[in-house]
Amino acid sequence: MAEEACGGIVVKGGRIVELVARGAQPAMAVDATFDASRHVVLPGLVNTHHHFYQTLTRAHPKAINKELFDWLKALYPVWARLTPETLRLATRLALTDLLMSGVTTTSDHHYVFPKGLDDAMDIQVDEAGRLGMRMTVTRGSMNLSVKDGGLPPDSVVQDEDEILADCERVIGKYHQTGDGAMIQVALAPCSPFSVTRSLMCACGELATRHDCRLHTHLAETHDEDDFCKARFGMSPLDYLDSVGWLNGRTWLAHGIHFSDADITRLGRHEVGVCHCPTSNMVLASGQCRTRDLEAAGSPVGLGVDGSASNDSSNLMEGVRHALMINRLTYDATVTHLDALRWATAGSARCLGRSDIGEIAVGRQADLAFFALDELRFSGAGDPLAALVLCGAHRADRVMIAGEWRLIDGVPLGLDVADLRAAHGAAAAKFL
Repeated sequence: MAEEACGGIVVKGGRIVELVARGAQPAMAVDATFDASRHVVLPGLVNTHHHFYQTLTRAHPKAINKELFDWLKALYPVWARLTPETLRLATRLALTDLLMSGVTTTSDHHYVFPKGLDDAMDIQVDEAGRLGMRMTVTRGSMNLSVKDGGLPPDSVVQDEDEILADCERVIGKYHQTGDGAMIQVALAPCSPFSVTRSLMCACGELATRHDCRLHTHLAETHDEDDFCKARFGMSPLDYLDSVGWLNGRTWLAHGIHFSDADITRLGRHEVGVCHCPTSNMVLASGQCRTRDLEAAGSPVGLGVDGSASNDSSNLMEGVRHALMINRLTYDATVTHLDALRWATAGSARCLGRSDIGEIAVGRQADLAFFALDELRFSGAGDPLAALVLCGAHRADRVMIAGEWRLIDGVPLGLDVADLRAAHGAAAAKFL
């Protein structure tokens, strides 16, 4: 996605240090080369919303063919059976899926903490490190259960003091700042219908104190609109404003049901929105107004969302879905470049990062290499358009921080067949 790099990209110390024009030679001596002439090279994709644990309940018979609230009610009791062992397998599989689709940086919104799962964030950090992936670990939370007028059952919520203490612990242990950070921490109360106003305010204050970001679901369905009006006497966005979250530290998942006035406010405050096209279609939630949000000033990124509402963890497929649904929302002037931008530079902005998401001198050397040698690409003219329009879904190579992490479509140091068998056996226990 950088025409000036058609001759090559020079990497040193984990960064891009030179873009070589076609026919030219690098200005500096190089120790090793890789011939990428058969590849289309993209900035590493950046996934800004996911729920790794949901890989264990893909296409679950109790939840298919339902809209969001009924889907959640069906699955909350199933997710209450999560253990450290099953979360580890779910996380490993989700990260592997993402890496194989060209993702170099991801976030995950983990908010289900049944008894015994206190080290969920530690498990996720460990698994990201094993694969060498960058990750924004969002310490999610729920403290408003059915007995208090919320949606989740008592078995998956925690009390506010417990949540805030662990948020402090996770930030202190893992949050890295500055260019090249491998692990960052965000605070992520789940949604208006599963957390209290007090918790939202406290997380906002904590994020300001520790200079980390904020994330939550918002304006995903009309049911959420109705809930906010009934419980808080206001719209979801007014509620977000009332708890002090309407600022550039925040990025939201879905952001579908915003009015024109809402979009203007979001843009003015530079609140990011993660567009989740696949799950929005699966759950019939609606269509995110990406073009209007960008025009107003909001960063727009892309996310696969949970693997029980997608039901995949493949962001390259999500790029294609984003193109298609946004052409229906707007018109054919929405291009493959728009969809690729959302998955790279736009997503990086949502995560508050200026060091990833582009092929440019000074950026981190996070790159995804796609080959066009499958039958689906035969006859394609424009290689970038072909990736999206012809349905690329697997990267051939992936580099993160200047190190190869995927070669010939296979993650280094991981047996995919063994992972599939172990994860499949674990998932069978959730049926």
